[in-house]
Amino acid sequence: MHAATLERPTTPDYAAIKQRQQATWGAGDYGRIGVTLQITGEQLCEALDLRAGERVLDVAAGNGNATLAAARRFCSVTSTDYVDTLLEQSQRRARAEGLPVEYRRADAEALPFADAGFDAVMSTFGVMFTPDQARAADELLRVCRPGGRIGLANWTPGGFIGRLFRVIGSHVAPPAGVDSPARWGTREFIEERFDGAARSIEVTTRQFVFRYQSPAHFADVFATWYGPVLKAFQALDETGGDALRRDILQLIDECNVADDGTMKVPSDYLEIVIHRR
Repeated sequence: MHAATLERPTTPDYAAIKQRQQATWGAGDYGRIGVTLQITGEQLCEALDLRAGERVLDVAAGNGNATLAAARRFCSVTSTDYVDTLLEQSQRRARAEGLPVEYRRADAEALPFADAGFDAVMSTFGVMFTPDQARAADELLRVCRPGGRIGLANWTPGGFIGRLFRVIGSHVAPPAGVDSPARWGTREFIEERFDGAARSIEVTTRQFVFRYQSPAHFADVFATWYGPVLKAFQALDETGGDALRRDILQLIDECNVADDGTMKVPSDYLEIVIHRR
């Protein structure tokens, strides 16, 4: 009798996945979407109760919404991302406002900073997209000083953006072995990753409202400028692309609360403040 061969789970190739993700977020022009989310960065800085002079790190900062919000509060801000064009956009915005910000190209899973180097560490809809979620969470904890705060804004699985990513995933399969980014938008994941190092964790459900000229306008904007949607359409043939667009419009129709032909879609996200032990 031969012993049965047991299949062992394969560890995802995080380096290859990250390389593809980097290309995805560099496609299109995320800044055209990102600037509409500015209010979420302002709200997160208020939730963190940032004080003038505090050392603040913005991780996977994109085009800089939370970065600029912290700099407006006279914090000493370091802004990081692994997409150069997004850092450049943020830098231009900071320069236009005369805000001093230090910019560093950095991988959220391997931050190039010393342990306990920051009073506050934050990320708005950024770190949640890292493929190695455990490692990214550990990095946030490592660079935050004891007694400091970690602030996150993460889309929830059941909100509009969480559902949008499920629609995309039904047409273009996500990387094998990688957990959904929307896990970061659940209390269970946050407590699992941070509870042991936290003095307290505050979780608040908030809504960001997507306002566009029409559902078709939203679909056009995201298919042109938002990397994950743009790349999904590029991966499909014409028939597949038409089907994806129909499903996106169907989702908007289910969520749209406007009655005048425009689009007004609330999307839930979690605002999280972790007080470090």
